[in-house]
Amino acid sequence: MTKRILYIGNDLQLNSFTATYISFFSKMLKREGYAVRTASTRSNKGLRLVEMLAMVVRHHKETDVVLIDTYGALNFYYAYLVGKTCKHYKLDYIPILHGGNLPERLEDSESYSRKLFGHAKVNIAPSAFLYNIFKSKGFDNTRIVPNSVELGNYPFKQRENFRPRLLWVRRFQKRYNPLLAIKVLVQLMRKYPDTELCMVGPDKDGSMAACKSYVRKHKLPVRFTGKLEKREWAALSVDYDFFINTTTIDNTPISVIEAMGLGLPVVSTNVGGMPMLIEDKKDGVLVPEDNREAMAAAISELIEDPKKTMEICKEARKKVEKFDWEVVKEDWNQVLK
Repeated sequence: MTKRILYIGNDLQLNSFTATYISFFSKMLKREGYAVRTASTRSNKGLRLVEMLAMVVRHHKETDVVLIDTYGALNFYYAYLVGKTCKHYKLDYIPILHGGNLPERLEDSESYSRKLFGHAKVNIAPSAFLYNIFKSKGFDNTRIVPNSVELGNYPFKQRENFRPRLLWVRRFQKRYNPLLAIKVLVQLMRKYPDTELCMVGPDKDGSMAACKSYVRKHKLPVRFTGKLEKREWAALSVDYDFFINTTTIDNTPISVIEAMGLGLPVVSTNVGGMPMLIEDKKDGVLVPEDNREAMAAAISELIEDPKKTMEICKEARKKVEKFDWEVVKEDWNQVLK
């Protein structure tokens, strides 16, 4: 009998990095033969919650398990209410853990967390970072299943020389510290006047306007593309030689996994789950949080030692092969069947 899945998440098409993971994952599950319903595409938060809960109520009799994309911000309460509704109907549900701020949510909303995660069939952590934290809080019903990509969509480009051309891909949001990318550009321009930066992603909280204002004021060579589909920024990446991840909080971001697959050397802040994704100096470089000098110096070292940088890129591609859907789907089949 075909397993019937109701997948609850924010399918908003806001960007191609987090909000539409439900679009990718639901498509992959359907390809594996699962019957999948999804919600919600509503942009209005109130209507989105109503639709999510209504889907559980309406389809609980023809659903075997509910998947719930779970983040640490407002979405956490959506997930809690969906989980509570599932429990009312005696439906198995599986929170899929996203976002580096979930550890704070466990502390700040301990009672809700106990109910949501404690009653789950299983909690799916994409990395050892969240897995270890959830286990330490007593959630033994947690297992690791990595975030997945279709690696065939990210052709590896072997670079032999590395120019100071930087690519940043994320939502413009304070927690991702986009302004740091621009300040790293300024720092690098002192040594490499031809340094360029391209920033890909939609605005979330007004951070884009602040970045554009800074760029105009200082007349800097920064390109803002807005939101791009995955295939579009993957194609754009061939014109750049470094991927920088400037976040102040993180888990295992898919955009970084994709960059590693594309052959871009990744220089990232050493926060959250990043040291569990990147082994410093082996398949990427980690630098202290919010430190423009350290990030610029790391990029400079990579430019000056192309042989070493080529090895880092090869090791990164090798690592992310385990995130390919053809590998990860076996873990999901075990969870769901």
